[in-house]
Amino acid sequence: MDRVMLLEELKAVTEDAVKDLIMPVKIQSESEEQQYRAAEVYLMRLPDGSAAKKKAPYIIHQAITSKDTQPSGELEAGVAVVRSIFAVYNDDEQEGGLMLLNLMERLRIRLLREVVIGRRFQLDLEAGLETFIYPDDTAPYYAGEMTTTWRVPGVEREVRQWL
Repeated sequence: MDRVMLLEELKAVTEDAVKDLIMPVKIQSESEEQQYRAAEVYLMRLPDGSAAKKKAPYIIHQAITSKDTQPSGELEAGVAVVRSIFAVYNDDEQEGGLMLLNLMERLRIRLLREVVIGRRFQLDLEAGLETFIYPDDTAPYYAGEMTTTWRVPGVEREVRQWL
């Protein structure tokens, strides 16, 4: 459950960090007017994977790896690696690229300032926080990702006492 809780806490922090960054949404039909909104945040996948372009702007947080360890004489500890995918839409290529960078920077700065989310998940700065903007020419859509490593609490064992 800790990995799920980590994603839920990360979602809440992300929504707060980007709530005032209002971006354009692709017009779906000729009768529709241009709309603007903050990026929506999803966990693991989009609700409808075939609608990826319709959903922009969005951020997806995915738990990609985790590892639990217990060095001799120490308490169990775990780490989880989360990949965050960012996607935005803009007809202006320069604006689109800058909009993507701005969205990613808001979350990056927020995480580096807080370091701990949900009072139990700590950003592992030794592992680093890595960002990558996809260089592909996908205009008017722009995407990138961020990889973060989190220290998560160990699982408490139920120990049966022997008499």
